[in-house]
Amino acid sequence: MSNLPLILMGAPGSPYTRKMRAVLRYRQIPHRVLQQGSPEHRARPKPKVELLPTFYLQDEAGEEVAVTDSTPLIRRFETEFAGRSVLPNDPVVALLNAMLEDFGDEWLTKAMFHYRWAFQADVDKAAAILPLWAKTNVTDEEVAPISQWVAERQVTRLHYVGSNAITAPVIEAGYKRFLKLFDAHLQTSAFLFGARPASADFALYGQLTQLALFDPTPMAICVAQAPRVYAWVEKMEDLSGLDPSDEDWIGRDAITKTLHALLREFGRVYTPYLLANAAAVEAGAEKVVATIDGARWEQRPFPYQAKCLRWLRDQHAALTPQDREAANAILQPTGAAPLFA
Repeated sequence: MSNLPLILMGAPGSPYTRKMRAVLRYRQIPHRVLQQGSPEHRARPKPKVELLPTFYLQDEAGEEVAVTDSTPLIRRFETEFAGRSVLPNDPVVALLNAMLEDFGDEWLTKAMFHYRWAFQADVDKAAAILPLWAKTNVTDEEVAPISQWVAERQVTRLHYVGSNAITAPVIEAGYKRFLKLFDAHLQTSAFLFGARPASADFALYGQLTQLALFDPTPMAICVAQAPRVYAWVEKMEDLSGLDPSDEDWIGRDAITKTLHALLREFGRVYTPYLLANAAAVEAGAEKVVATIDGARWEQRPFPYQAKCLRWLRDQHAALTPQDREAANAILQPTGAAPLFA
């Protein structure tokens, strides 16, 4: 059992920090957020890979360890803290939720990173503000070299998420299409899977805190084309006052047309990427080459996203034969079924 309050370190510019903070607020789990770079933060253990947010939890020996990765953490906290679950109780719907959570965390983040560091206005804003989230009581002269370092470092890392001259049109068209599809869904449903939020809602929310609320270029697109999505993101910030019930989840027989459309978007862009990336990782290739939305896609292989595919496949394989048949029937028209072939 994790000790309470949970302690984490994060930053407002991290989509995954925003995702996890909103989950903790909704689930009413007591927590405390450390200031990045604070003496307490520096004194605590370092994770193997320094990612945000970082949680400080106990291992089996009772020693404090630094733990990252939002998706496994959400599932760990589901077993440790009762009530207000963010995982649908129908195993078929739970699989769809896991898929859309991964879509938010691992595909929509490509748009987030692309817009932030490929457009000059967005680079300028991020470079100016990101360093100040860690510490505001510095002079302009002191923060200037940090801002320059942040911008130069992140722009050179665009290729890691797959943002480049070849993929940019696919990323930008996909972001605009996603906004339209999600806006349509929100016209009939408060959240992805009914009247209560699931972990996939929080994954989308995390990326959209940056795309819709912070970075100038994608924010302008969202406000102009999907103001409902902008409003939803603001609402998701703190759902601690929501009073959910089990009846608020939709069942496998109530998948709406608008939710099907979002799953088709998954099949359209994320399925071919996941399959191509996994094949490249397995082959030890230096480049992922795929056709996504009728266009060429090239980027470096991403081993973590091959692991994400394994997690989805494991969850699909763990379904009962009857549930697996029901899930396959839903996924077959979406283009996502090849993930589980």
